[in-house]
Amino acid sequence: MKVKSNQEILEFANQIAKPLGIDCVEVEFKQGKNPELTLFIDKEGGVDLNTCELFHNAINEPLDELDPTFGLPYRLNVSSLGIDRPFKTDNDFISHIGQRVEVKLYASIKGKKFYDGILMSYDKEKITLKIDEKNTFTIELKTIVKVNEYIDFE
Repeated sequence: MKVKSNQEILEFANQIAKPLGIDCVEVEFKQGKNPELTLFIDKEGGVDLNTCELFHNAINEPLDELDPTFGLPYRLNVSSLGIDRPFKTDNDFISHIGQRVEVKLYASIKGKKFYDGILMSYDKEKITLKIDEKNTFTIELKTIVKVNEYIDFE
């Protein structure tokens, strides 16, 4: 199935999202028997079901006009990013500087493959993670499996 690029859909979606105080941050298209276009959104203070419904209603008709699948049917989904979503974009990392994150590595550093700590800095090649008052170290992005927001279950 031929579809418009994720970037084109993302830029279009943000024209609808921004006036609502919402950011459309990711587009995912799953092909198959029942094709699905999922728009992942975020906003200050978090996303709830009402926010998803508001954006879905606002984008539904304009998206039909954009015609991302060139006339073929698909299901539209609007979703929050989810708390355990891996960081993918520069903004994901930058917006979490100073916050606690979880880092999973391909190979161990100092005997461990999993760390949580404060994200101190980020550039396109590495992050600096503060584990505690004595331990801060820099990790190359190419050695990281996944970075996401720290989840505290307490």
